[in-house]
Amino acid sequence: MAETENGSREVSFEASLENDDCRIDRVVTDWFSELSRSYIQKMIKEENVLVNGKAVKSNYRVREGDLIRCTIPACAEPEIVPEDIPLDILYEDEELLVVNKPKNMVVHPSAGHYSHTLVNGLLFHCKGQLSGINGVFRPGIVHRIDKDTTGSLIVCKSERAHKAIAEQLKEHSVVRRYRAICYGNFDCLEGVVDAPIGRDIRDRKKMAVNEKNGKPAVTHYEVLKQFQGFSYIECRLETGRTHQIRVHMTSIGHPLLGDEVYGSRNGRFKLQGQCLHAMTIGFIHPVTNEYMEFEAPLPDYFSHLLEIL
Repeated sequence: MAETENGSREVSFEASLENDDCRIDRVVTDWFSELSRSYIQKMIKEENVLVNGKAVKSNYRVREGDLIRCTIPACAEPEIVPEDIPLDILYEDEELLVVNKPKNMVVHPSAGHYSHTLVNGLLFHCKGQLSGINGVFRPGIVHRIDKDTTGSLIVCKSERAHKAIAEQLKEHSVVRRYRAICYGNFDCLEGVVDAPIGRDIRDRKKMAVNEKNGKPAVTHYEVLKQFQGFSYIECRLETGRTHQIRVHMTSIGHPLLGDEVYGSRNGRFKLQGQCLHAMTIGFIHPVTNEYMEFEAPLPDYFSHLLEIL
């Protein structure tokens, strides 16, 4: 990938066998998971997608070996505005805070989500006093959880706190324990999934166990209670790969309830996204050097679901 003088990005890649006879707009959309198909079609129409050096239409059928070059135009970054959003704060001091993120909230702004994110609320609450290490779109954010995952998240106000927590995350010394409800029952009540995670070779918008190109990932799990066809489990992360628990539990035949990306739709419970909660987080405070641990209570929907089961 190269950046031009005007800020646009140029990316070239060769079509593989799995791309053979697929529409060009579909192939490019799969490659750039952050861009919508309609945006890709606009790029093709404006001749920002070339195949073997020539402009094509969206319905062009790709052939294995085609050289595809994409120019992604630079876009003006929108201003991230502070918003008075109620936050459930588990702990706060001058260096950092621990927030209990609700369901259906994106952690930081990204394409299509420039408002009503946790960052918008944090900017208002902290009056802009957040670490800027990760840029204007991710102030204070040192790690994140998915939109539909609830629970505890560390936010850094100072750069020294950010660096210290980032180092602990890198060393896998931050304690992260999750609660989840998954499909099926277990023969063994505890276990470890040690399997690398990377992009799914069939769908670049998804992650998967990828032995060849994945990064090391380790999840410890313990069964807390079993129901008819479902299990209530606790997962402890050693690593923090994208969608790690969701991918790992699916890989051993126990996808999370409500996870339509890695599992299947279940209309019985009318859930919005995976049943996953980041309950406990523990770390060494960057200034006092004391170990601190916080617990986010189960959200109402999760507790209600356990009662039903």
